[in-house]
Amino acid sequence: MAYKCLLYEVHDRIATLTLNRPERLNALGDTLREDLHDAVLKASADQGVRVMVLTGAGRGFCSGGDVKTMSERDQAGATSPLGEKIAPRRDQTILAMRDSPKPILAAVNGHAAGAGFNLALACDMRIASTAAKFTQAFVRRGLHPDWGGTYFLPRVVGTAKACELILTGETIDAEEAFRLGIVNAVTSPETLMAKTYELAKKLAAGPPIAIRLAKRAIYHNQDVDLRAGLEYETYAQNICRETEDAKEGVQAFVEKRAPNFQGH
Repeated sequence: MAYKCLLYEVHDRIATLTLNRPERLNALGDTLREDLHDAVLKASADQGVRVMVLTGAGRGFCSGGDVKTMSERDQAGATSPLGEKIAPRRDQTILAMRDSPKPILAAVNGHAAGAGFNLALACDMRIASTAAKFTQAFVRRGLHPDWGGTYFLPRVVGTAKACELILTGETIDAEEAFRLGIVNAVTSPETLMAKTYELAKKLAAGPPIAIRLAKRAIYHNQDVDLRAGLEYETYAQNICRETEDAKEGVQAFVEKRAPNFQGH
């Protein structure tokens, strides 16, 4: 399927999803929300894909909601369809990312504002260019955070800092984002994709079943007590111990060679 506002490419078991509205700094308007949701589901279901990379075309990662379109709709007196008020596509997309069995990496190449910031937070790991900027811009437009911002950000930076960033809408640079633990690494604009793909290839070479279960455990165990967390780990470990990948991993260790994981 060809997308109007998103580029989709698979290479070396890595699916790259590029937000492609560079003239609007990849604002989440036109068909981009629908395109992104479909692409996440597509990559999640593709057995030939082990990792996703999400990035933006041009000089921005994602400027958030399409404010210009919002203004035009307000002027026209338009209202959102009922379905978008109950279960909006943005919520479906965030849940699809969290439920995906594949790790998702954000390569933040430029501004990540509002929903764009939160879209990056919904990824499992983030690598930022030195040109990246991050802002919870909602308050500056008289709006409330969405795309999971009030869920993700406090879990990454703590409640007090999340309050500061959300309630002031201040902008931070990539180095500050790294200091706060928002991004895993900062690199030059020229090496951003190479650095991201280096990590993606490491993940793609890993055991898919173990990675899938570990991703789920990490998020599941943030919201349960220790006993429930230990029980989930036991459940996941029992599954992994029965896989061919586990046998291969043990045998590769004994034979002092790199394992070749097949996802079985």
